[in-house]
Amino acid sequence: MFSTRTALSTLRPSLATASRRPRHPVPRRTFVSSTIHGLSEQFLDLAIALPFPPEWPPYSSTIILVTVVTRLAFTVPFSVWAKNRQWRAENVVVPQLKSEMSSIHKQVQQDMKRDGFRGDKEAVIAEINKRARPVAAARRKALLKENHCSPIPTIAMPIVTQLPLFVGTSMVLSDVSRAPTVLDSESFFTLTSLAHADSTLTLPIVLGLVTLANVESARWFVSAEVLQREQHVAQWTAERRARGEQVLEPRKIYQTSLRIMSVARILIGAMVPGSIQLYWVTSATFGLVQSWVLDYWDMRRRRKSAVAGKEGSAA
Repeated sequence: MFSTRTALSTLRPSLATASRRPRHPVPRRTFVSSTIHGLSEQFLDLAIALPFPPEWPPYSSTIILVTVVTRLAFTVPFSVWAKNRQWRAENVVVPQLKSEMSSIHKQVQQDMKRDGFRGDKEAVIAEINKRARPVAAARRKALLKENHCSPIPTIAMPIVTQLPLFVGTSMVLSDVSRAPTVLDSESFFTLTSLAHADSTLTLPIVLGLVTLANVESARWFVSAEVLQREQHVAQWTAERRARGEQVLEPRKIYQTSLRIMSVARILIGAMVPGSIQLYWVTSATFGLVQSWVLDYWDMRRRRKSAVAGKEGSAA
């Protein structure tokens, strides 16, 4: 009896200690995590169900196919919409504003005479430009609104539509790539496994180069009017800087930031699983081809518009 009581007494502290050990709470699934997990399961089912040839890697092929289909369905229509708005701004609003600048200058000169402004020729020209600038800006804003091509929605809409798709697909592929996963047994190109990053850094480097090509090739299809306008802006900027003024150039800042982002995508891409790297490269390549097609289409439309304008003036 004594030995039994002794054994129980020595066992109770260990049981009490075990009962007091902190338990790790089971993570609760939120709506977002449940949705991501459900989409990842559907992705795996889709990869098995699609009738790819036996020699094709099913999961890599599904990533490429899903990327192309989603970009065609959700991003291309908004990119075409934005390109049409940009075309109206350059080929409708800008010519209309140029034709009205003479009347704006005349109205400004009349206002200066009524105000009794006096000065030499340079002072008069400077005052005319100073007063005409806000009038022209207000008229430009009115023309943009009238033709439904305000710049802020034109720039923001493609970004707003592409960003949720890009982030959501990346999150789904990240969930699919968590161990244990069937993606670990599939290789593609330089990827030894879709669940691990490319050890050769080939895909991240390709990602950065494609992104940089998209930035640099944007000027391949620029019209002569846009180039001339940029030259005037550069000359005006140089004149202001010669007078000691500080001038910010948003276009150059934007292009420089995109070039920096191209390098940053290489560094970030090297740290994500191979499935995400493949998705990012496919999406960037699709975006590059899309930009070339839309810019070429816009260039042909400008040429047709110019030929039609010449024929109309000749008639």
